[in-house]
Amino acid sequence: GSQALKALIEEGIETVLINPNIATVQTSEGVADQIYFLPVTPFFVEKVIRKERPQGILLAFGGQTALNCGVALYKEGILEKYGVQVLGTPVQAIIDTEDRELFVKKLDEIDVKTIKSHACENMEEARKAAAHLGYPVIIRAAYALGGLGSGFCDNEEELNKLAEKAFSFSPQVLVEKSLKGWKEIEYEVVRDRYDNCITVCNMENLDPVGIHTGDSIVVAPSQTLTNKEYQMLRDSALKIIRALHVKGGCNVQFALDPHSFRYYVIEVNPRVSRSSALASKASGYPIARVSAKIAVGMDLHEIRLANTLASFEPTLDYVVTKMPRFPFDKFPAAMNTLSTQMKATGEVMSVGRSFEESLLKAIRSLEEGKNHIHLEKFDAAHMSVDRLLEYIREGTDDRIYAISQLMGMGVDPSLICNRTQIDMFFLDKIKKIVDFERELERAPHDPATLREAKRMGFSDSYIAELWNTTEDEVYGWRVRENIFPVYKMIDTCASEFDSYVPYFYSTYAEENESVVTDRRKVIILGSGPIRIGQGVEFDYSTVHAVHTIREMGYEAIVINNNPETVSTDYTTADKLYFEPLTAEDVMNIVHLEHPEGVIATLGGQTAINLAEPLARRGVRIIGT
Repeated sequence: GSQALKALIEEGIETVLINPNIATVQTSEGVADQIYFLPVTPFFVEKVIRKERPQGILLAFGGQTALNCGVALYKEGILEKYGVQVLGTPVQAIIDTEDRELFVKKLDEIDVKTIKSHACENMEEARKAAAHLGYPVIIRAAYALGGLGSGFCDNEEELNKLAEKAFSFSPQVLVEKSLKGWKEIEYEVVRDRYDNCITVCNMENLDPVGIHTGDSIVVAPSQTLTNKEYQMLRDSALKIIRALHVKGGCNVQFALDPHSFRYYVIEVNPRVSRSSALASKASGYPIARVSAKIAVGMDLHEIRLANTLASFEPTLDYVVTKMPRFPFDKFPAAMNTLSTQMKATGEVMSVGRSFEESLLKAIRSLEEGKNHIHLEKFDAAHMSVDRLLEYIREGTDDRIYAISQLMGMGVDPSLICNRTQIDMFFLDKIKKIVDFERELERAPHDPATLREAKRMGFSDSYIAELWNTTEDEVYGWRVRENIFPVYKMIDTCASEFDSYVPYFYSTYAEENESVVTDRRKVIILGSGPIRIGQGVEFDYSTVHAVHTIREMGYEAIVINNNPETVSTDYTTADKLYFEPLTAEDVMNIVHLEHPEGVIATLGGQTAINLAEPLARRGVRIIGT
């Protein structure tokens, strides 16, 4: 939303925002021309329309809430009554994607397959649909957020229980044939009014179909698709966005049979979604900004980004890993099994030159007390191989750590693949990490082994555990051996063009692309993943701190790892480092930038926890 408002203001358009959330950056003074802290419901939105008399309305930037409200305004004739034009994706396209029968009919017209599905209005229809399709089936509540009211049913008893719950959330329930175990692939695509389309980013879920994509580990770009599979799904995504007449960003989710070229469309989101935010930050392509400009009549070739036109498809020469942040630390008695109903409260994103490096950086970004792909509760002293093999059958928040432990116990990755349906590519990468742990343990203080460990993404704290020393000692050895990361740019074009975008990630390589200026500078620590007790209000604090620091003439540098925030939009600060918020990773940036100091009081508990270890290493903490 903030990105869209900024884009509209750039085009000289007066903006009116309706949002009751006081903790967001977009409801700050100066972001929109008029702000109404009102519920996003037809009743209140009509009141604002009557008062402000806008020429147009945007529905694609407020998630499912805004879409549902916009469709209701359209159906009730309120938009027509006041002469308000829906800008961007037309309402009919929204209806076509939300109503399953219309959606299937639309995709049949372009010969794109969807999962066998029945839209049901009552329990009896749901039971008949399941019997016709054959169990197992999946239940989905239409027009619902985060997979609310959805899940798998193996028999009628389970269907009765789940369908009754789904009908309490929505008047329409979808009964679909289960594709549990297939690969789940997403494409973010953008289209303008002249039918120009590009693929911004494609993403692959590490977990197979059966776990909500918000709860799954997601990797970009896809790592296991053949070129034929990649192009096949890309072509299908572009056909879909054209058939639906979407204007702006669109997310298409596919289920792909890992043993053939069969695939089905799971769903299409004709709006900017949580996945769009991830794709934007992963690629450096501002999907919301581009979508807003398309909505007001601009075309892809007219929209200039940092170093290319918006019609240029981004190229990624790195690996991005998204990991979800779950609330089970607050609810230890809750079931930690994962399904199609989303349980995560937030997410982190990490970037590396390999999957191993990217994964390990993501794990230590979660702020759950983990510094590696290891959990003590899965150690051989607590769980046997048989118990672990049984545990990994179902998706859980910590399954990847159990898999790592099984690798350490010598279990064949192919057996783990059979139990989990996780692709062998990812399992081989995890095994590579586990195997190197032993090599590292056998070579304490060896500079070459230390350098390789850092290249693979191992943290100082975990190396310290293996070498039976302290994290500060490992940092000291790195300083003496001059083992520090360099910082690479996320510039959408893989350095194909001469460019400079102040958006960086660390890796242990040769060439540093972050240009250090001689200006006085201040580092602001972000707030990391959203979780219970720490939400977007701390991103609000971070962004306002950046604005103030820049107004005072300092160079403002942000360190954060949450793709859902405004502070991780690279246009917010002078420099953005997309890095884990740990003492080690912050110190690496301090070592490069030599700031006047670090602000640790505005990023919530995440940043506060870093104040003491940073001060111990000689960093000046600004403020309290």
